[in-house]
Amino acid sequence: MVLLNPGDEVLLPAPYWVSYSAISILAEATYKEIPSSIDTDFKITPTQLEAAITPKTKMIFFNSPNNPSGTVYTESEYRALAKVLEKHPNIYILSDEIYEHINYGEPTFSFAAIESMYDRTITVNGVAKAFAMTGWRIGYMGGPEWIAKACTKMQGQITSGANCIAQRATITALGAPVSKIQFMVDEFYKRRDLVLDMIKNIEGFKANVPKGAFYVFPDVSYYFGKTIQGTPINNASDFSMLLLEKANVATVTGDAFGAPDCIRISYAASVENLNEAFKRIRDLLNS
Repeated sequence: MVLLNPGDEVLLPAPYWVSYSAISILAEATYKEIPSSIDTDFKITPTQLEAAITPKTKMIFFNSPNNPSGTVYTESEYRALAKVLEKHPNIYILSDEIYEHINYGEPTFSFAAIESMYDRTITVNGVAKAFAMTGWRIGYMGGPEWIAKACTKMQGQITSGANCIAQRATITALGAPVSKIQFMVDEFYKRRDLVLDMIKNIEGFKANVPKGAFYVFPDVSYYFGKTIQGTPINNASDFSMLLLEKANVATVTGDAFGAPDCIRISYAASVENLNEAFKRIRDLLNS
């Protein structure tokens, strides 16, 4: 809200967290999706980025590890995108890194670590995911001082209700070694592999291998145009609703994330519940 004016444009590499489009509109800007697919591991290319930029472009949102896909951009991939942005000095970068510590293999690379991007990248983060403090509602940002001061002015007029207990807990979490949460990341890693193995046994599901976060984002377009137990499936929303109503399994339609061929499945659940959920999905689709 401190950077965007009416008529400004925000680029959203899709799939993206559902709030990004609404946030852009709330700030009186417009947004443009840059599509990707499972075939590109849900990543955009420098060529796509260059083609999407217009004179109205003011900001781009990056999110790695990504919600909903679990995709993680490598350092070389981010540097290639930065090369494009170097040619457009009026574009700011908002880098959402809330899944920073939930990655499997290669460490998360921060976009602000790119020298040419440092002065125009706003990094946002929080304790909800890596530290399992979802309900505490504590987030934070790092960026150029003049932007931070402007955000403070805006934030002070909107909400100042972060309770002191949550703040003290956040200090403790951020001050502790990241190794303290490795047991949780290891468990998510096991559940990821479990879920991917179960997806292989479901006809029509096509998934990439997420490198972070705790989601899989399978393409379910195989079922579009079919009728299952009397329910016509025209899109991911229909498919997601079918799973909810017929199998009592909650997923999220990819439409909400700018990827209408997919559904999001979270594996931040017990192994017992994951096994039961996929059994119900298989039984429904096999019927």
